[in-house]
Amino acid sequence: MDALAKLALALDPAYGSLSSDLQFLGLEPAAHSLSCQFWDLPASKACGDKTASETEYPNQTMVSYFFLEGLMYTAEHPSLFFLLFLLIYSVTMTENLLILIRVGLDCHLRSPMYHFLGHLSFLDACLSTVTVLKVMAGLLTLYGKVISSEGCAVQFYCFHFLASTECFLYTVMAYDHYLAICQPLHYPVAMNRKICAGLAGITWAIGAVHSAIHTSLTFRLLYYGPHHIAYFFCDKPPVLKLACANTTINKIIMLANIGIVAAGCLILIFISYFFIVASVLRTHTAEGQRAFSTCTAHLTVVLLYYMPPVCMYLQPCSSGAGDGAPAVFYTMVTPMLNPFIYTLRNKEVKRALGRLLCQASQESPAGSPAP
Repeated sequence: MDALAKLALALDPAYGSLSSDLQFLGLEPAAHSLSCQFWDLPASKACGDKTASETEYPNQTMVSYFFLEGLMYTAEHPSLFFLLFLLIYSVTMTENLLILIRVGLDCHLRSPMYHFLGHLSFLDACLSTVTVLKVMAGLLTLYGKVISSEGCAVQFYCFHFLASTECFLYTVMAYDHYLAICQPLHYPVAMNRKICAGLAGITWAIGAVHSAIHTSLTFRLLYYGPHHIAYFFCDKPPVLKLACANTTINKIIMLANIGIVAAGCLILIFISYFFIVASVLRTHTAEGQRAFSTCTAHLTVVLLYYMPPVCMYLQPCSSGAGDGAPAVFYTMVTPMLNPFIYTLRNKEVKRALGRLLCQASQESPAGSPAP
């Protein structure tokens, strides 16, 4: 087995099954020309009747792997896009890990706002890891685009778990900002340490249940082929297109999810910021103007995070490689921007980072050996 094949096998165990399937068809695994002709098998031909069941098609076997098409236009310059995504991922991880360290260690950053920011940084780092690494693997080699059916289910669950938890966390953070600005006298009682931890825990619990429901409903369906997912990660609309079963219930639940959960959270966020802006405009102080500027930046991030998935999920049948571009905003761009907008613009965090750098500079000469 050559080095490329070993790398592919390390990236995804489904490579072994894929390689044997291609050899059975008389195709060499290293031949990149197969990528379009082999994987673009029409769903109707592979599945037959969309309402088929295993008893009606006893000779058909469930797919053991999927092929992720990736982002549009990235195949033309894979090295360039690999370096770009590597830079985005490196910056995202560095920023969010730095925030996590500072919030966890600095005694000056113990308010509820920084507690929620720590959760947000962790979610952003994990969300970027779940999606970006697989995209980068697909840019390195053709077999980096292959993902086992189990791996697809895991990526599906992790993505929806992290994304929905972040969705709920944005709502809690907006409520925290509302209490801090509009109800400053009641804020210490209304958002004490116990309530703060409870709200954060509830967001994680709801996100886990929310993702489990979608994952179970999606992967209980039958998938006999094709293997080709016209997207850059395993998300609900592109995966449902491959199902050899009636997906009406799944689509109804998906639309209800957008209408009730996402839209509900977005409405609560806008209501919170409406009262915040109204309170700030009544004060007419320099501090109030800074708060207004911060709220504008926060709303920009919220819109970047919410609007692309809302537009995509409301049109599930149009999901394809071209529709992956909007998803880049909430899977790659937003996790990179959040530390700048939510945290690094904050004076207390800047002072904390300054103290961290001073401690590092003071300890390095002390720890170095004498000449």
